[in-house]
Amino acid sequence: MSVALRIAAIGALCAATATLSGCGSVGAASGALAGAATGLVTANPAVGVGVGIAVQAATDEAVNRTMKQLHQNQQDAIAKVVGSLAVGEVKPWKVKNTLPLENGEGEVRVARAYSTPLALCKEFAFSVKDGDKADWYFANACQQGTHWKWASAEPAVDRWGNLQ
Repeated sequence: MSVALRIAAIGALCAATATLSGCGSVGAASGALAGAATGLVTANPAVGVGVGIAVQAATDEAVNRTMKQLHQNQQDAIAKVVGSLAVGEVKPWKVKNTLPLENGEGEVRVARAYSTPLALCKEFAFSVKDGDKADWYFANACQQGTHWKWASAEPAVDRWGNLQ
């Protein structure tokens, strides 16, 4: 098989993988592409496997770090709204990231405020509008200096993906 034909086949395979998969398989696709591309310049399969694994690990880490930052942006936006509300009040929240992923909106309703030896905190319910029906979740936010920060350790829920 000629080099040009190999490159075309690898490109078609990667394009198909990228269009059919989500963020979770970006690392695998990039690792496979890097390993296959390395195979074009060396006859040693161990080098191709090593390069593929390294690229996959680096890509997976970059995707996970980016998604974690996007989730933190969403949590910070909700906590900021919580800090401005009194018990019983309702207000909308919205976040629009530069990267058009994990944009969200919904409502926040403060259920109670309580004080701990470390901080003033609020328990709240918040909705996430995704389609026709909004899903509601409960969480806590606490005041940290002049800002309010998310203070809940969430269980693994679908809306956070594999980061929890």
